[in-house]
Amino acid sequence: MAVTNVAELNALVERVKKAQREYASFTQEQVDKIFRAAALAAADARIPLAKMAVAESGMGIVEDKVIKNHFASEYIYNAYKDEKTCGVLSEDDTFRTITIAEPIGIICGIVPTTNPTSTAIFKSLISLKTRNAIIFSPHPRAKEATNKAADIVSKALSLPARRKIRLARSINLPVELSNVDAPPGYIPDPATGSRHGYSCIQLGSTLSAIGQATLRLVLMKPLIDSNAACGLCLDAYNLCYRGNLCFCTSLFVVDSAYLHMRPDFRQHGGYMRRPELKAVQRYPEKWRSERAIVGQPAYKIAELAGFSVPETTKILIGEVTVVDESEPFAHEKLSPTLAMYRAKDFEEAVEKAEKLVAMGGIGHTSCLYTDQDNQPERVAYFGQMKNARILINTPASQGGIGDLYNFKLPPSLTLGCGSWGGNSISENVGPKHLIYKKTVAKRAENMWHKLPKSIYFRRGSLPIALDEVITDGHKRALIVTDRFCSTTVSDRSLCAERRGVETEVFFEVEAADPTLSVVRKGPELANSFKPDVIIAVGGVPRWTRGEIIGSCTNHPETRLIEERVRFMTSYRIYKFPKMVKAKCSPSTTTSGTGSKLHRLRLCPTTLLPQKYPLADYAVTPDMAIVDANLVMDMPNTLTRKGPLHRLTHAMERIVSVLASQSDGQALQALKEYFPASYHEGKNPVARERLHSAATIAPIAFANAFLGVCHWMAHKLPAQLHIPHGPFNARYRHSVRRAQSNPTKQVALSQYLYNFAAHRWPAERSIPRARTGIRPRKYKLVPVALCHVKGIKADLGIPKSIREAGVQEADFLAHVDKLSEDAFDDQCTGANPRYPLMSELKQILLDTYYGRDFTEGEVAAKKDVVAAPKAEKKAKKSA
Repeated sequence: MAVTNVAELNALVERVKKAQREYASFTQEQVDKIFRAAALAAADARIPLAKMAVAESGMGIVEDKVIKNHFASEYIYNAYKDEKTCGVLSEDDTFRTITIAEPIGIICGIVPTTNPTSTAIFKSLISLKTRNAIIFSPHPRAKEATNKAADIVSKALSLPARRKIRLARSINLPVELSNVDAPPGYIPDPATGSRHGYSCIQLGSTLSAIGQATLRLVLMKPLIDSNAACGLCLDAYNLCYRGNLCFCTSLFVVDSAYLHMRPDFRQHGGYMRRPELKAVQRYPEKWRSERAIVGQPAYKIAELAGFSVPETTKILIGEVTVVDESEPFAHEKLSPTLAMYRAKDFEEAVEKAEKLVAMGGIGHTSCLYTDQDNQPERVAYFGQMKNARILINTPASQGGIGDLYNFKLPPSLTLGCGSWGGNSISENVGPKHLIYKKTVAKRAENMWHKLPKSIYFRRGSLPIALDEVITDGHKRALIVTDRFCSTTVSDRSLCAERRGVETEVFFEVEAADPTLSVVRKGPELANSFKPDVIIAVGGVPRWTRGEIIGSCTNHPETRLIEERVRFMTSYRIYKFPKMVKAKCSPSTTTSGTGSKLHRLRLCPTTLLPQKYPLADYAVTPDMAIVDANLVMDMPNTLTRKGPLHRLTHAMERIVSVLASQSDGQALQALKEYFPASYHEGKNPVARERLHSAATIAPIAFANAFLGVCHWMAHKLPAQLHIPHGPFNARYRHSVRRAQSNPTKQVALSQYLYNFAAHRWPAERSIPRARTGIRPRKYKLVPVALCHVKGIKADLGIPKSIREAGVQEADFLAHVDKLSEDAFDDQCTGANPRYPLMSELKQILLDTYYGRDFTEGEVAAKKDVVAAPKAEKKAKKSA
């Protein structure tokens, strides 16, 4: 049908759009039947269509166009007959995703005069396979052949289907409509032919378009030269000037092969005489071939130039030297004419080839003839060409369309050039490029938990645990501790040595916060002693140093500056190295952090006065020893500090966004035995139960991470030199009020809504935390706070940071930086309230002055009142 104006074009698009909507409801089985019927009809008509194309266009020969028609039907059908293009493409029950195929809609198939029937067949088939409609715009010189090919495909459908879907329409689009903006839902894709492709690129909505044609690089050895010459002539004679595929335009030959190439070309039908051949080409503008020579045999082109060659001549070769726009032979020719350049070596040939590709033909195809088995480095080097197809020892035109010389390259008559060539596809275009893939992603929870392989608990378990170390075959043990625990360590090391285990003790760990200088000394000793097991005895600093020493021993390249980089998920940038040379087995002498059972280590630095959390399952020890005998003589001051820390662990675990529905046993045990352990220091039952509770709490912490209390406790105590454990207790009151009504909620799959206010009562009634019922009110939070206040008062914990002896001027001078550092903590993502830095600052201020946490304008007014007082005190102290 003919379209003469924009109104008719829009009306056609609306009709086809309606038909396509109906076709989009077809099942995969129905589509596959249509696809097969269309391919059969096209293959059956390959000869009549070839005759019609040659007669109308005056280009090529019938036999070659028969091959292309057959390729467009049979090869395309066999390549894509089993490809799923309708409905659900895949479903992943594990990761809960569904991929669904949807057709693009209406496609504009632009058909060149060089391939009027095979292109129409190919584009019809892949459109039918993907439930798309296609409107063809044929070249005026071959419109009848294109229309006939489209009609044959359309009529192959059953009558009901043809009435329903009315696909494969061909229109005669006048030149004046070629620049009209595409109607809504109308996609000019795919475009074939360099000039058509360039026009579509100018339109700005092309999905795929053919660019200018290919270039070749020929190397070394007479056998390879002969193969290349034969391949070039095959390109020219069989499919290029006869079948009119995009042909190899330029050839680069290195000196060592150049002299061999000339007789080989003549032997295979090549003619080389530059003065006469130069008259053949005229390029008045870019992207334009001389129409008189397109698809014509070599002898006719010679006649046009004013000289004669034998009719058996297959290709005209012009020996040229200039690689720029001024050289006529350097452009696409769509005829059996070839520019041949000479290069002194391979690198120069590639350099010249890259310039020519950039000038015209970028993104399409390059071909290299070389010894692909014995010179793979040349193949790799040639890969730098900016072309989507790099062919090796292959006739470029036939090789580029796929499935002929390499059976993994998909068959196609539309070869994408990528963004290099101005379109979005860099592959051989097929059905997958004409469908949209929708992904349905169901909500899924991601959770895992890892603990040490062996956990020894109960009183007197230390010797039994050490027996396992010995029976496992370990012969060299490095013991990491401090001077305070050295007596206990000496007894144990002597016992181990009697059983054939050589020991070395590293007791330079400071009791409080060891620095990186200690960490650096440890690996030096370990590298000289070469232990196969590291036993850490004491509190947190000893375990942490033991783990880091072990990591540095196993992997000397370890950099702590990289290990402390924050991560959001397990897909972290820095991967902790695995402990393969030396295992780590911590034994605790305090009821403290419980680091022996979890994956978090706090590493202080000499550069900044704060602690950095190192979190990874790689630092989870191989064995944990929880022997309550080691804490029986723990002084009351230490008894008070550690469990307060653990109480925070247990509470933050309950409201963490990563929390599971595990029982709050640690919290319950801490509540019951903490006061008795403090007031009745010689009560063995209370000490043992408290020690166990302080161990269970970090197990939950390892699973659920920490919260705001710990963020700030990691930063401010190191800055202001106050104890870490009691500091957690001072923060808890303000933090828990802040959690109940968050400004921002953390984005995590298993965190449906703010659980914090609902889970606080779990301290009093554990089963209520499991109900999953969203609370209507938040009045229960103060009830939970009262219990914490009671414990703090009973143990004599200061009510505020100011009461702990921190000077106001010193605190206010650091509060802004501390807020930012606290926000930058690894545990930020686990807190139920995703904090703003301003909110963290408010919590710090409220905790310092010992007042309840408030938000918004009230908090701002408090700060305004407090600021002048602080300034006056700062001036006085100065």
